[in-house]
Amino acid sequence: MGLRVKICGITKPEQGRAIVQLGASALGFICAQSSPRYVSPAKIAAIVAALPATATGEPLSDRIGVFVNASLEVIGHTVAIGRLNGVQLHGNESPEFCHQLRQALPGIEIMKAFRIQSTEALEKIHVYSTGVDTILLDAYDPRLSGGTGKTLDWRSLQQFQPSCPWFLAGGLTPDNVLDALCQTTPHGIDLSSGVEHAPGDKNLSEVTRLFSQLERLTAVCNCISHTVT
Repeated sequence: MGLRVKICGITKPEQGRAIVQLGASALGFICAQSSPRYVSPAKIAAIVAALPATATGEPLSDRIGVFVNASLEVIGHTVAIGRLNGVQLHGNESPEFCHQLRQALPGIEIMKAFRIQSTEALEKIHVYSTGVDTILLDAYDPRLSGGTGKTLDWRSLQQFQPSCPWFLAGGLTPDNVLDALCQTTPHGIDLSSGVEHAPGDKNLSEVTRLFSQLERLTAVCNCISHTVT
């Protein structure tokens, strides 16, 4: 599997559809009402219904709901209505809660986000690895749970190799994504504010530029591989 690209904070059906057509493998929907990018379960369903789909009607991209300290009931309700196939926990959810969610929603990808304030925070992640499918690293902000535009110290992540796949988030843009990926080895990247006009209003020109940059990265990697062999 190649690098997964998740564009988070989708609020408009036409933008969600266009972003998948441009190459995004996953869309993120903010399910925390305190966020300016919040979308209701019914709105998520409307966006998902407009996505490119297979002949059987299955959307071509993953659909991930982002929750902050929500209950099992709220998460399950939103997953069912919004036709989500992934859940991202972006609050202070415990490892026990992750295990409970896995039991409640078999077959749904469970992603746990961590807002990294120091390198010591990385050491606490391993206790979650058996209860989730994917880990996401985001930048810390004392006021906001995500979409801050702040970047992580990528050099501190050069040796980060958890026992499950992980996403790099935090202030990624088309301008800095290649630098970030030269210093880290994530299985996926997550962008939100870095490809927006305003919260929830995506800049499709910037999304297009993002994928152009990622194509350059692939070309560079292939060139290095041929040189080595």
